[in-house]
Amino acid sequence: MNLNEFVINDIKPLLNTDKIGDLQMLFNQLTYSHVPIKDTEGVYVGCMSENDVYCFEKQEIIGDQTHALEGFFVRDNTNWLDVLEAFAQNSANIMPILNSSNDYIGYYELNDVIGFFNETPFFAEAGGILVIEKGLVDYSFSEISQIVESNNGKILGAFISKSEMDLIQITLKIGNTGLNDIMQTFRRYSYNIISGHEEDTYIQSLKDRSEYLDKYLNI
Repeated sequence: MNLNEFVINDIKPLLNTDKIGDLQMLFNQLTYSHVPIKDTEGVYVGCMSENDVYCFEKQEIIGDQTHALEGFFVRDNTNWLDVLEAFAQNSANIMPILNSSNDYIGYYELNDVIGFFNETPFFAEAGGILVIEKGLVDYSFSEISQIVESNNGKILGAFISKSEMDLIQITLKIGNTGLNDIMQTFRRYSYNIISGHEEDTYIQSLKDRSEYLDKYLNI
């Protein structure tokens, strides 16, 4: 999956010889979290965030505040998942792009990359979402795949959605079948089912037994 069509050049990087006031004025016109900065030779030197830029006086020179520059970027051949991770790690909604020669070629917008993600089968294909939990040292993606496929299901996507202490949660998008048999098999393999689902007859069975027990105890 290629992100080249999402490269944007609408906003040109400011120079490190420009004034902080120029940067503040630009932020007043934009909704970006950061603005890329180049030096006078056209070399990308980093981004300055909107949160930081208002800490300085308008007449100050951007290059005199190099300690406030954040040097994050991605390459023009960076995988889209790594691009998404870079956005998250840097709390940014704009991501500068450099080629293999370290030339600045533009930037990505966060919304475009998220929209690109929404076109993947994980979101676009019909299927059910299932969240499972198991011990950090006990789970196996090969075992998870075997459980799903042995019940005639197809994994459309899977990722680790939570890791806490010695437990890990995995979110699955499963197509091609009902989820009830898959959920029961996961339980036989000692996985906890975190997400509720209308097809989960196990939960309904427990509820029915609990109601029966309540009635018995109240006789």
